[in-house]
Amino acid sequence: MTLFDSFTPWAFFVDLGLISVLLLVGQILRAKIKLIQKLFIPPSLIAGLLGLALGPNGMGWLPFSGELGTYAAILIAMVFAALPFSSSNAPLKEIVRTTGPMWAYAQLGMLLQWGIIGLFGLFVLNVIWPDLHDAFGVMFPTGFYGGHGTAAAIGAAFEGLNWDEARSLGMMTATIGIICAICGGLIFIKWAARHKQTAFISDFSELPDELRSGLLPEPKRDALGTATTSSISIDSLTFHLALVCVAALLGYACSRGIKSYVPMLELPVFSCAFVFGLIMKRLFDATRVSEYVCPKTTQRIGSMCTDLLVAFGVASIKLSVIVKYAIPLIVLLVVGIIIVFLVTFYFGRKLAKTYWFERTIFAWGWWTGTMAMGIALLRIVDPKLSSKTMEDYALAYLPIAPLEIILITFTPIMFVNGWGGWLLAGCLLLAAITILIAWRMKWFVKQDK
Repeated sequence: MTLFDSFTPWAFFVDLGLISVLLLVGQILRAKIKLIQKLFIPPSLIAGLLGLALGPNGMGWLPFSGELGTYAAILIAMVFAALPFSSSNAPLKEIVRTTGPMWAYAQLGMLLQWGIIGLFGLFVLNVIWPDLHDAFGVMFPTGFYGGHGTAAAIGAAFEGLNWDEARSLGMMTATIGIICAICGGLIFIKWAARHKQTAFISDFSELPDELRSGLLPEPKRDALGTATTSSISIDSLTFHLALVCVAALLGYACSRGIKSYVPMLELPVFSCAFVFGLIMKRLFDATRVSEYVCPKTTQRIGSMCTDLLVAFGVASIKLSVIVKYAIPLIVLLVVGIIIVFLVTFYFGRKLAKTYWFERTIFAWGWWTGTMAMGIALLRIVDPKLSSKTMEDYALAYLPIAPLEIILITFTPIMFVNGWGGWLLAGCLLLAAITILIAWRMKWFVKQDK
């Protein structure tokens, strides 16, 4: 059900209004239901799940438009555009030192998922079930690491190459990935909190009521920020929101501009927005503008966009599933989930000198579900984003993005021409080189026993 035949500004208004209602419902449920408090589920995640169940991808009771997935992409750019303005300055050497391990970790997560699980599908599942397409195994990283967007892109490419079932398989693995991100993430968070592995939350049984319910009592309420401009001229919130929007707009323009000149290269908008936010911050620091930028206000703007991002992102999931390949798909999913778990938590401990669990749980949500899931899980264990996980990730992802785009672009072509095995072997070779670089740079950490 939808109220509009085409997308209009009023359709956007209805979408925002409906998701706002669901966010309020989510907060009420969080404040009143003990089970939800024990599971530590954020209201934004509750809102997204309600939107998924009641929206066009579920029962069809809520008249959302078809642009929910687009909102999530825009909001991610806003979140990362706001980060530089709310971060303290750090020397370039320190940035390289902290970002290097995150780059190695993120690249290994991508390459090992594609290489190991893709080869498992090619040389194990395709031997047991000879009728499977050679690229059946890569439908796991397509959905888990890539998400529904990558599943749609690769599925469409394979459809043009006479494999019409690829889109449905990719969508199914992406949907299962979302479930793993949520359920597995909450289980890991409860374990970590109980075993004192979290830096910003303690054991669930010791958490104060305001962290459980999400409602702050009056003595513990703090200011949203400091007004740095006169409302007679421009409201301070408007001023700070404009800064964030400009950085996000420049990031979008950069991404689209590069793609227009080099169609095969599509840099993520959120990474470009983060870079332009850094440039603006440096320019402001060189002048007196930084005196009028309140880090707390921009942080709140980023947090607001994160809540909306999670809600819109989850509500936009397309539950496209098929049952034709149920048994091999179940085997692929079980083996794939085990491999992703081992890669995520093993290298998460080895490549994080600080806040290892916060960085690892972010990666778990990202590598099994979507960026929105990674942010949602991170917000549970790091409500104020003090671990700087997202900042490090934004920079680390820039050199990874071209490699991911190459994988998405050439995977269908390589498999159709019988070169899929070589592509996957290349992923493992690059993973080995990444490990060698991390070892030579002394990024691996010896954990205390």
